[in-house]
Amino acid sequence: MTTAAIKKTGYNWRVTDIVVAALIAVAGGVIFWAWSQGANLISAPVNAVYPPLSGLYAGGWMIPAVLGMLIIRKPGAALFCETVAATGELIMGSQYGTTVLISGVLQGLGAELVFAAFMYKKFNLPGSLLAGAGAGLFCGLNDSFLPWGWNIAYTAGDKLAYIIFTSISGAIIAGALSWIATRALAKTGVLSSFASRKAATEPVFS
Repeated sequence: MTTAAIKKTGYNWRVTDIVVAALIAVAGGVIFWAWSQGANLISAPVNAVYPPLSGLYAGGWMIPAVLGMLIIRKPGAALFCETVAATGELIMGSQYGTTVLISGVLQGLGAELVFAAFMYKKFNLPGSLLAGAGAGLFCGLNDSFLPWGWNIAYTAGDKLAYIIFTSISGAIIAGALSWIATRALAKTGVLSSFASRKAATEPVFS
């Protein structure tokens, strides 16, 4: 697709966008499932030290939201990819039950709102870090305050610590790694039909 054709589509979703977003989401669902298995392995030692530290592991569950938006670059991409990925994990048999779908929607919304705040025009490293942190913030709030939250019994101090940890994890694991992955994919040429096709040469901070 030519540059002019890509610009002409604007924020309208093309079939290619939907297909690629779905592929990212499906891959994300598999990552979610594997990430959940890893959570089982670390939960005991982490809880023995300081339970809120488990928030530092949460960022892996937010990758589809940030990665999907960095590649598709159209409104709704973060929410779509994260929600579909969570649905995929639910179908594969998540240990978290239907709450995984709620978590996916909220985490996708957290990233989506950050990109929306920048009018869907900032896809640099700071924007990616903030989007990941936004997803992490919503993850922490969901787990700490909503009725189905895993950490509803935490003290106020522990809830605050957990939310800070999930935000940091979202920024680093989902934000930074997705930004790096997008630049790496752009170098291969596979993003040639997307607005992210020049991601590898875009400024890091502007």
